[in-house]
Amino acid sequence: MRERFRNDLTLIADLLVEMADGARAALRQATSSLLHSDADQARLVIAGDEEIDAQYRNIEEKVYEVIALQAPVASDLRLVLTALHIAGDLERMGDLAVHVAKTGLRRHPSPAVPEELTGIVREMGSVADQMAGKISRILTTPNVSRATELERDDDTMDDLHRRLLATVLDPSWSHGVEAAVDMALLGRYYERYADHAVNSSHHVVYLITGKAQE
Repeated sequence: MRERFRNDLTLIADLLVEMADGARAALRQATSSLLHSDADQARLVIAGDEEIDAQYRNIEEKVYEVIALQAPVASDLRLVLTALHIAGDLERMGDLAVHVAKTGLRRHPSPAVPEELTGIVREMGSVADQMAGKISRILTTPNVSRATELERDDDTMDDLHRRLLATVLDPSWSHGVEAAVDMALLGRYYERYADHAVNSSHHVVYLITGKAQE
């Protein structure tokens, strides 16, 4: 019975890493489709979200099964419940990648991002990609110091978000209200993606230390 329990925990951990990799790939592709007005790539991101959702359901079912059949306590219970929280954050990251892809589709075949914001959006995509990569690594090899790195990455994302909004709100903005709303929402998608990555890192720290992060 104990061996099956350990096998179940390993399966859950592997599924989480797959989800993290999937959420990372989704936003990377969404950013590319956005900046290159690639409708086909955007549609692939949207269709691919079903797989991330399915992975979340698999983890959810496996966690409930483990709780029902194994009745874990203490650190084991913390592990399976933490996995469920992380899976929820990763599922939301996949949803946000879809929102980015849909932003590009709304403007297709015209460029979705005005030229003066292209650099900022590209940077936001790069920071988000790095954060998602770090989530995969700390899920594979839990490490507190690596997990806390995401707080600094999130500060960088917040700064980029402020720069994007400052550009949109500047009196020199010449692209109209609709484009301003689209870009404000786009910035929010990347900012929230980073927030969910940080949430995941907090869950990993809690898993290791037993102490909740502020």
